[in-house]
Amino acid sequence: MKQNEIKDLSVAELQEKLSQTKKTYNDLKMAHAISPIENPLQIRSVRRTVARLTTELSKREQQ
Repeated sequence: MKQNEIKDLSVAELQEKLSQTKKTYNDLKMAHAISPIENPLQIRSVRRTVARLTTELSKREQQ
């Protein structure tokens, strides 16, 4: 998910998307720990998406 798409979301949508993305990240990590997944770079992109969502939420809370 790109930063432009994240800025267009409301706070409720950001929180929902963050919880979904965190769940996906945990599932990928667990699957990779058990047996190597086909595309390990997917873990990195999901982790960065979590960071982008978290950053946008905290930015909005400060304003």
